[in-house]
Amino acid sequence: MQGTPVNITVGSHVWAEEPNVAWIDGVVSKINGAEVEVDASNGKKLRDIEIVLKLANIYPKDEDAPPGGVDDMTRLSYLHEPGVLQNLASRFQLNEIYTYTGSILIALNPFQRLPHIYDGHMMDQYKGAPFGELSPHVFAIADMSYRAMINEKKSNSILVSGESGAGKTETTKMLMRYLAYLGGRKGTEGRTVEQQVLESNPVLEAFGNAKTVRNNNSSRFGKFVEIQFDKQGRISGAAVRTYLLERSRVCQISDPERNYHCFYLLCAAPKEDVEKYKLGRPETFHYLNQSSCIELVGVSDAQDFLATRRAMDIVGISKTEQDAIFRVVASILHLGNIEFTKGKDADSSLLKDDKSKFHLQTVAELLMCDLAALQDALLKRVMVTPEEVIKRSLDPEGAKMSRDGFAKTMYSRLFDWLVEKINNSIGQDPNSNVLIGVLDIYGFESFKANSFEQFCINFTNEKLQQHFNQHVFKMEQEEYTKEAINWSYIEFVDNQDVLDLIEKKPGGIIALLDEACMFPKSTYETFSQKLFQTFKSHKRFIKPKLSRTDFTIAHYAGEVLYQSELFLDKNKDYVVTEHQELLCASKCSFVAGLFPPVPEETTKSSKNSSKFSSIGSRFKLQLQQLMDTLNTTEPHYIRCVKPNNLLKPGIFENINIMQQLRCGGVLEAIRISCAGYPTRKTFYEFLHRFGILAPEALEGNTDEKTACKKILEKMKMTGAQTGKTKVFLRAGQMADLDARRALILGTAARTIQRRIRTYTSRKYFIALHSASASLQAICRGLLTPSLSGRLACKQFRNLKKEAASLRIQTNLRGRLTRKNYSRLKESVVVVQTGVRAMAAHRQFRYKNQAKASTIIQAAKETGALKEAKDKLEKHVEDLTLRLQLEKRRRTDIEEAKVQEIAKMQQAMDALQSKLDEANAHVLEERDAAQKAIVEATTVVQETQVPVEDTAKIEALTAEMEKLKEELQAEKERADAAENKHNETQNAVEGKSQKLDETENRVSQLQDSMSRLEEKLSNVESENKVLRQQALTMAQNNKMLSRNSRSIMQRAESTKQAVDYHSPSMILREQQEDDKPQKSLNEKQQEYQDLLIRCIAQNLGFSKGRPIAACIIYKCLRQWHSFEVERTSIFDRIIQTIGNAIETQDNNDILAYWLSNASTLLLLLQRTLKAGGGAGAAPQHRRSTSATLFGRMTQSFRSTPPGVNLSLLGDDATGSVRQVDAKYPALLFKQQLTAYVEKIYGMIRDNLKKEISPQLGLCIQAPRISRANLIKGGSRNQANAAAQEILVAHWQGIVNSLGNFLNILKTNHAPPFLVRKVFTQIFSFINVQLFNSLLLRRECCSFSNGEYVKAGLAELEHWCYKATDEVIHQKPKKTLDEISHDLCPVLSIQQLYRISTMYWDDKYGTHSLSPDVVSSMRILMTEDSNNAVSSSFLLDDDSSIPFSVDDMSKSMDTFDISDIEPPPLIRENSGFSFLLPQTN
Repeated sequence: MQGTPVNITVGSHVWAEEPNVAWIDGVVSKINGAEVEVDASNGKKLRDIEIVLKLANIYPKDEDAPPGGVDDMTRLSYLHEPGVLQNLASRFQLNEIYTYTGSILIALNPFQRLPHIYDGHMMDQYKGAPFGELSPHVFAIADMSYRAMINEKKSNSILVSGESGAGKTETTKMLMRYLAYLGGRKGTEGRTVEQQVLESNPVLEAFGNAKTVRNNNSSRFGKFVEIQFDKQGRISGAAVRTYLLERSRVCQISDPERNYHCFYLLCAAPKEDVEKYKLGRPETFHYLNQSSCIELVGVSDAQDFLATRRAMDIVGISKTEQDAIFRVVASILHLGNIEFTKGKDADSSLLKDDKSKFHLQTVAELLMCDLAALQDALLKRVMVTPEEVIKRSLDPEGAKMSRDGFAKTMYSRLFDWLVEKINNSIGQDPNSNVLIGVLDIYGFESFKANSFEQFCINFTNEKLQQHFNQHVFKMEQEEYTKEAINWSYIEFVDNQDVLDLIEKKPGGIIALLDEACMFPKSTYETFSQKLFQTFKSHKRFIKPKLSRTDFTIAHYAGEVLYQSELFLDKNKDYVVTEHQELLCASKCSFVAGLFPPVPEETTKSSKNSSKFSSIGSRFKLQLQQLMDTLNTTEPHYIRCVKPNNLLKPGIFENINIMQQLRCGGVLEAIRISCAGYPTRKTFYEFLHRFGILAPEALEGNTDEKTACKKILEKMKMTGAQTGKTKVFLRAGQMADLDARRALILGTAARTIQRRIRTYTSRKYFIALHSASASLQAICRGLLTPSLSGRLACKQFRNLKKEAASLRIQTNLRGRLTRKNYSRLKESVVVVQTGVRAMAAHRQFRYKNQAKASTIIQAAKETGALKEAKDKLEKHVEDLTLRLQLEKRRRTDIEEAKVQEIAKMQQAMDALQSKLDEANAHVLEERDAAQKAIVEATTVVQETQVPVEDTAKIEALTAEMEKLKEELQAEKERADAAENKHNETQNAVEGKSQKLDETENRVSQLQDSMSRLEEKLSNVESENKVLRQQALTMAQNNKMLSRNSRSIMQRAESTKQAVDYHSPSMILREQQEDDKPQKSLNEKQQEYQDLLIRCIAQNLGFSKGRPIAACIIYKCLRQWHSFEVERTSIFDRIIQTIGNAIETQDNNDILAYWLSNASTLLLLLQRTLKAGGGAGAAPQHRRSTSATLFGRMTQSFRSTPPGVNLSLLGDDATGSVRQVDAKYPALLFKQQLTAYVEKIYGMIRDNLKKEISPQLGLCIQAPRISRANLIKGGSRNQANAAAQEILVAHWQGIVNSLGNFLNILKTNHAPPFLVRKVFTQIFSFINVQLFNSLLLRRECCSFSNGEYVKAGLAELEHWCYKATDEVIHQKPKKTLDEISHDLCPVLSIQQLYRISTMYWDDKYGTHSLSPDVVSSMRILMTEDSNNAVSSSFLLDDDSSIPFSVDDMSKSMDTFDISDIEPPPLIRENSGFSFLLPQTN
């Protein structure tokens, strides 16, 4: 918007134009007619006489803008150039490189690594997130395009533009990486499609990039990467489409630019390649020496050549094809050195010299074509007439044009072949119907000298800008339609007139250029005159005053002056039939493949002469094809910006960035927005900012929309409209409202200042009056002499002496007490130090012993262990003797210590008695003196009594001094004795500490011996088990084979003899059925079936103990199932548990089986041990450290000492009887462990799913309901209701947690597992809340912090008591205080993110000081160089946070002997052992 005289007043904050920094902020200090004075922020004063006449020179500044800028610049109060620039600068200083303008993303190149914003955590956050909900990011654009493609089944495109060095390639990489993350399809040979596309970049850059004025590696073609998707949204293929290759650069370059990189790379190739292609220095070739720039600073062409060869290998270009490619490149260089001179005949030409003949022969050799045919193709043309075929010679200029056209055609065909080869390597999906295209194309160019290349590039950008403008206007229409406001009168800003000027037929610049090229006598001068005559009245075409051949076009990004000298030469491009036929007949299959035979009809029609082909027309045709492709897709825009030309981080050049924003069309988009409603505020924001203009509008129960309308009507804002959720203001209205608001706030500020000054002045006066009165009273007392005054003074002195003596006594007692306290404190510190040292030594020795135990456990021989045992026993005996000696010495020292303390105590008692006597004597003397004073007052006549009293006092004083000296001497002696006592005590403590360490070492050695013995026995038992398992398996195999053979033989022999239907067989079967006894195996099978049917029911609990687990354990112990080699009961129990938990959503069932499975696992953990019997070993044996037996022995060793296993019901004597478990029992325990972990994970994940929607509402609630929290006395009820709505979400989470806890308690889940579940759930809530703060700026506010704090207060068992609030102290805090005192847990990336995202929407306080933020940014930049990921997001932990040992240690023992069996098996005699035993 433009400034207006209405809203510019004295004191207004404005932006003024400044040539060096583009815009500078200041305050209007004086307005005098047409003259305006501005006090700039740098202290200067700006004067501009034309400020009122040219309204575009001054803009209002938004003082209420957040210091960190806004995410979306459409939310700026003032949408103008300085506002946009300031917002980008503020965010850039905080490393916020991405900013939205509607749905357009502006990306500033930071010129440094920022890995924390591109890692996997960040991609997870943006996946599926609504656009605009999280901070601006390139992932958000990619995700929006992907979701639109999936939902609408329509192709999308992302247009990445910007000047060279702005980061387009890196942005394209991030886009493809995120799309590959969403699509998730792997490419061939383990490489993703994204990787294959990126691996082709070095090849395309070598053949399509060149040095320009602004960039050393500028792309001279447009690249459109198509990422194809299948119906399921997965990547199915990709293709690279190239557009608008700058063909003219092959033959003509301007100083100080360079030709394409591949020419220089080939000249810097290894020596054998240079000799092979007969090359030399680049300065020796005509196509390269037209410019003085040959080498690039800091770039090695030789290394780049090798890198290009490696990239060709990766893409799939064979060595033979690579050799052919470089032969073509070398032939183009040699072709440029062929020069021509006039021949004998008129209009004929010949080779100039032997050097030209050498280069011609080299070209023929490299292309493997006929030398004479090549020469004829360059010097002659074939004309076909009805009578005959005529060869026509070319003049030197025509031959030169033929040579250059030949070179450009070959290079263009070579580039197209490379692109096709790359596409074949990547692989395309012909069945794909949707795609996402990423366009990476050169940006607008304007140099000091602009030729035909810049004309074509700027023409491309004009086309893209029209497409961009249509998209922006479409977004504006959608916004207005969505808000239901009237927008029909808004005019669309278009650049169609510039496009008509360039491409319109027949009168456009390109058409006139083609016409001039087809006339042999045309020159650039005649072409320029034709342009001046044709477009003399066109508003976009400008004729310079000082040049007859240059012309200026007013593009959308500004005026560009073009030099037309080389327009005709660069536009000419002939398709010569002789060239086609020559290379088609080449002996090199690669060269012949570049020029395939043309159809016969085309050949006949083109035989007459060389056909003129305009580069400009071909350029326009390719551009139209690109636009057709873009028009079939839904576009998304990313504008890359280079913040400085030094390519260094932290530098923000205003003028450079403004030019790029102008060239990128961002300012044009702003101009389109300004044509409508540039300022848009939500109802809450509008009322919060301008509610003071009409306080009566906030009274009552009117809704927000009505209140906004009242304010607009009162302020007479004609043209402003109110939509469904926002207020739309026309240009200039925001500044008018701000000026009126500033006037009201200024008046209120002056009133507050007046009251505060009155208060401070009155307070100072009252204090001064009180001080003067006190001073006057003291002076009057000192100036009144009298006898009573002298007596009073004397009595006062006595009282002072008495107080002094009391003070001495107090200090003495305090000193003694402090000394005792200090001695006690030192003793405690020494004890604590010793204890901590012992603990550290114990831990260190434990680690060493653990390592030693691992080494000893690996030993197979027991002799070494026994020898170690004998040595340890001897060592223990020696230590025991030393311990006894040390105890004796300690006893002697203790006795000496007691005697010394007794002596010192007697001395102290004597001193104390002397001191008491002295004090009593002093009191007696003082009483006598007081009596004397009283008697003296009753005597009328003068006596010498006062003199005697004075003498007595002096005598008492002397005696007191003497007593003090004696006391001091006694103190010194007491101190000396105390020091000696302390030394003795320290020595005793040191010896006692050594004694304790010795005792601990002895006990540790004994423990290590016992552990080693246990490990030795476990190793022996494991070896025995494995040997028996192998033996048993071998015997079983033999027995099975032998039994099978005998059975088959008996069956064959009795097959004919036995009649199964004879009466004798029937009678035998009936007798067997009537037997009262069944076989033991059948009974066991029945018992197992009955047990399985029983535990499949919900048996409930008995006094908190799961009945099913106890029944299973008792039955397995009774049946000796743990000790058998083969049994099916374990598999049936596991299958029953698995069938029961198939319904993953029923937490009640899951909790029931979690309780039973964990209890049964605990019983097995405390009962089973690795037995020595044989068992069926598993097929695949793991390493020793990971074997089943190794894990079992670790579990046994970790069983806590003193566990009362007698309560498990083994016997009545109280002894523990563990079972030597076989392999099936151990496998059953492992399967049960897996099921406990699985059920735990299912329960935890179910709770996460239940609270996730409510937690999402909690995160979004402040943004949804903040508009309802309007300040004002009449809205207390509404605010209270809104607050209840906010708290209701948290209450829902609390209710879910409460219900879940009740389910666990009802099913008597182990408290240890309950704690673990809730710990992970709270961690999940913490991660979600913290990440939402760091990703959503609207959440990282003060009011949202209060809301989250209130919600966390509902979780009382998780919330901890906070420290003192530091709301207004944040700017005063240093980095050290923040990182160590306030937030010691957060990383520097997290602190930086919070400090830059935070904004106070309630009190308006500032965040941290700029110095602290700058220090954080430096530290974060240093950390970003590390390979470790520096993500500021938290990751949710979904692991299993416990082991079987942890459960065993945490769960209490219990008695299972009194468990009542269920009715199903109570009456069965086979389960009588389950009945409770009665004494």
